Amino acid sequence: MTKLKVALAGLGSRGKDTYAKCANVFPDRMEIVAIADIDEGKVEEVARLYNIPKEMCFNSAEELISQEKLADVMFITTQDKQHVGHAIPALKKGYHLLLEKPISPDLDECREIVKVAKECNRKVVVCHVLRYTPFFTKIKQIIEEGKIGDIVNVMALENVGYWHQAHSFVRGNWRNSETTSPMILQKCCHDMDMYLWLTGKTCKSVSSFGSTYLFKEECAPEGAAKRCMDGCKAKENCPFDAEKIYINHKKIGVANGYKAWPLDVLTLHPTVENITEAIKTGPYGRCVYHCDNNVVDHQVVNLNMTDGSIIHLTMSGFTATGSRYAKFMGTKGEIIADMSTNIIKVTRFGEDTEEIDVSKIASDFSGHGGGDNRMVSEFLDLVINDKEPTSAITSVEHSVESHYCALAAEKSRVNGGKVVELDTLR
Repeated sequence: MTKLKVALAGLGSRGKDTYAKCANVFPDRMEIVAIADIDEGKVEEVARLYNIPKEMCFNSAEELISQEKLADVMFITTQDKQHVGHAIPALKKGYHLLLEKPISPDLDECREIVKVAKECNRKVVVCHVLRYTPFFTKIKQIIEEGKIGDIVNVMALENVGYWHQAHSFVRGNWRNSETTSPMILQKCCHDMDMYLWLTGKTCKSVSSFGSTYLFKEECAPEGAAKRCMDGCKAKENCPFDAEKIYINHKKIGVANGYKAWPLDVLTLHPTVENITEAIKTGPYGRCVYHCDNNVVDHQVVNLNMTDGSIIHLTMSGFTATGSRYAKFMGTKGEIIADMSTNIIKVTRFGEDTEEIDVSKIASDFSGHGGGDNRMVSEFLDLVINDKEPTSAITSVEHSVESHYCALAAEKSRVNGGKVVELDTLR
């Protein structure tokens, strides 16, 4: 079997801690040969772990892409607004691409990458990982078997999780749409991709409402300091306190032995000491009421399909945990799907409920419920065997539809919920 040479552009949480590790999962199919990031420490770490020679380590994605073609494929995991600027020259150099979502918050850029990929005859797969999970793959199978008839309504809930909201969308990289993407695109473009794929439907129009309800200065409690460790008098009763999240949290606190995401965003090798220092001096120690965020903390989206059916999605940062829940309502029955438990309940009208425990029919639930590794495996297979993407693969041609929906939702939201026709954006 052919082993693909891989260049990694971007060594953040997704590049370094998710996709790079696939070299160990699929050693017979991929080998990392070149890496790039603006963080010298991350470059040194990945180079050591995967035996990358110094001459194949670069200080930026731009420097990597400027070289003669160094690999068969490139994984692009830079920041949202950089994706297309890195992807197009990489395509023109001859790379096939695994491209982190979203493609871009700019619709013209989304269209351009589809055009260039076709011109260069290169494969581009967008990292809508949920399609590849055993959980949603099983739901797709149930729907296609016709067990609940035609889908008329979908009610979907994206539980962002209170600390994830604070980490990524108030203090973190995706807090401000001026420098990154609207939250509905960044967080939920793969939800929209997935529900369109599951139902096999096409969106006609979108309406949406949402706002920044809590994370703003006028909501700051009395005595709140600008930073969590600067003598904040509201600290005791604040669930968003950085020490409570990053140090003392039962599941993700460094004091309880946890070392992975989101802690490794604050520092490369988390300890109580260096996490404490990061909270004292870095962006993740800022008060959630005194940040430069402008993205929403809750949003609802109504997607009106061309056949008259409707998908309703709620995205909320005000949940105890992060997971996804959905109810599919069809002409012959319903499906209730709770990803947090891996349980799918199928009830045909007038019949007993069938309960499916997906954990008993699959084994790998690492990384987005098992979606990360399966997606990379599908991408490698696509390139190695020079296949044409099936409808199940998140090719860039398929993926742009979810971006039209997400950006239409944002356009509707900022215009007071005005209905946006999708054909005005396509």
